Amino acid sequence: MTATTTADAPVSHRLTALDRCDACGAQAYIAAEVGGSELLYCAHHGRKFEEKLRAVATSWHDETDKLED
Repeated sequence: MTATTTADAPVSHRLTALDRCDACGAQAYIAAEVGGSELLYCAHHGRKFEEKLRAVATSWHDETDKLED
């Protein structure tokens, strides 16, 4: 998965080490907007909840590519 971007636009990293997973407190790599609120998740919990979240999220921002660098 990659971050939500427009076609051919570079991926923009906006999450930092200060952004923490709402489920466990680990560093957040995924941000989803649901019902006007931003939910932050680590890669593990983002993948765990992705199917359900994507069904209701108005935006999905994925920076798990940072883990492969």
